[in-house]
Amino acid sequence: MSKPTWSYSRIKAFETCAKQFYHLKVKKDFFEPETEAMSYGTAFHLAAEEYIRDNKPLEHRFEYAKPALNALNARRGQKMCELRMGLTEDLEPCDFFAKNVWWRGVIDLAIIDGEVADVIDYKTSKSARYADTGQLELMALALFKLHPEIRKVRAGLVFVVSRDFVRATYTRDDEMRLWGKWIKKYNRMQKAFEVDTWNPQPSGLCRKHCLVTSCVHNGNRK
Repeated sequence: MSKPTWSYSRIKAFETCAKQFYHLKVKKDFFEPETEAMSYGTAFHLAAEEYIRDNKPLEHRFEYAKPALNALNARRGQKMCELRMGLTEDLEPCDFFAKNVWWRGVIDLAIIDGEVADVIDYKTSKSARYADTGQLELMALALFKLHPEIRKVRAGLVFVVSRDFVRATYTRDDEMRLWGKWIKKYNRMQKAFEVDTWNPQPSGLCRKHCLVTSCVHNGNRK
């Protein structure tokens, strides 16, 4: 079989529950409807992109984020909004939709200034309590591959609603260690594809929040 493509979100979904991942992402016999929160997040990301890239005024509902976006816009360096990145299995840069793409990721805002880059990911959730910097790790690792001149990446999760900023810094010395961690995660997902085995991971979310109603652990099983 061909190597499955992956991203941060696909790995996280697989780790949460392989069975749910299979039904939603592989077999696709169950579907996740867009929630109001998801729609809001999509709209905000577009507004932030157009504000920084095109200087388009923010909608009234997003004006609360203007100070944070202005601070980012004032940073020195080349700014790239919604930067799509692709890597082959050999960790070589490729087109986002290339036939041999192995990993995909999108940076909400990248700012490159010589050997230093900023990686920003916007979050519209109301709290930074469960912030996960894993996404920042992968964005930094990919940026190192795309831009060999970069030696350090300053990354941050910007929670625009709660006004929290979760920071992390990565250097080229971190590459081998971090790639090793993520490739181990990927290999577990690849093994599930190879043997076509998708084990459920029961949790408190099964009864009310899982869409896969055919699972024996789902409280709403039909």
